[in-house]
Amino acid sequence: MRGDEAPEPQNRGAGSSGLSRLLLDGAASLFPGYFALVMATGVVSIACHFMGLRPVALALIGVNWIAWPVLWGLTILRAVRFRALLLRDISDHQRAPGFFTIVAGTCVLGTQNVVVIGATGVGAALWWLGLILWFAIMYTFFTAVTVRARKPTLARGINGAWLIAAVSTQSVVVLRGVIDVGAAPPEAIQFQVIAMFLIGCMLYLAIIPLIFYRLTFVPMNREDFSPPYWINMGAVAITALAGSVLILRGETWPLLEPLLPFIRGFTFFFWAVASWWIPFLFALMTWRYLWMRDRFTYEPAIWGMVFPLGMYTTSTYQFDRAMGYGFLDPIPEVLVYVALTAWVLGMVGLLRRIRAGLRRPRAPL
Repeated sequence: MRGDEAPEPQNRGAGSSGLSRLLLDGAASLFPGYFALVMATGVVSIACHFMGLRPVALALIGVNWIAWPVLWGLTILRAVRFRALLLRDISDHQRAPGFFTIVAGTCVLGTQNVVVIGATGVGAALWWLGLILWFAIMYTFFTAVTVRARKPTLARGINGAWLIAAVSTQSVVVLRGVIDVGAAPPEAIQFQVIAMFLIGCMLYLAIIPLIFYRLTFVPMNREDFSPPYWINMGAVAITALAGSVLILRGETWPLLEPLLPFIRGFTFFFWAVASWWIPFLFALMTWRYLWMRDRFTYEPAIWGMVFPLGMYTTSTYQFDRAMGYGFLDPIPEVLVYVALTAWVLGMVGLLRRIRAGLRRPRAPL
């Protein structure tokens, strides 16, 4: 699934120039999963905060408060000017899962603000927005792909991006968990957060067998192995993070106490699965870019690879503390630089893409 596969619209503001033309072009061909940029930036910022790289963490908050409203603006512009393309994407098995990044990006931004600068009020506002978006996008997506008359084969319809449904669900859990640290929220919210944690677990366990089947039994060429497959790992990493946050809230949230043994076991399971995916994904990357000599180029979906690297770093840090081990620190201390390097490379690619768009010759009137 590549972000540059949208067909050219019939009217893209031919008489516009510079920034105006770039905005129209960007809105028309907007990759539905572009909010993964916000997800990646937010989680790398949180990882840097935990690892003592506070100046970097603060700088990435600034980047996210530029990226998030810009992406919302492009999404709204697309809904107004290019509605047919937006509606087409909603029922497309390849592109539609990207809409879940709107939920996850919103909640990760909230978590970033709460953890890094203590902006609990901002986090609470973004949590309610993320919750509303979760209900809207979750049921719109699954209804749209279910009632679609003509459906693709499993080989063409499923990819790692489907697991962003689980990521978005757990992002709501994590944000609420970092908001209510000192005191418990109302029991209704506690109940809802625990239920959403289990729903996120269900979504991963329901979707990953289909993806694993495609990887192991359906022939794939090098183009098929795209960055969203890293969500295979990112989805379990954020599930382990959500479980770790709930364990850490166990002493203050009354509804959690009787469930703690179960949550501990499930959290360990998901962290172990996330750890299993990492060597496999690196091996597949080596096969594509070194053995098959494919050229590495920027695509919007690249943020779907940066996010899991940052998420595993943060998840391992919190998992270590929630379980009381104390010997896993070297993992996030090393991986934070891997995640930060991947983020920088992705941002360089994005800025080069924007610069190329601004320099594109004007279309004739």
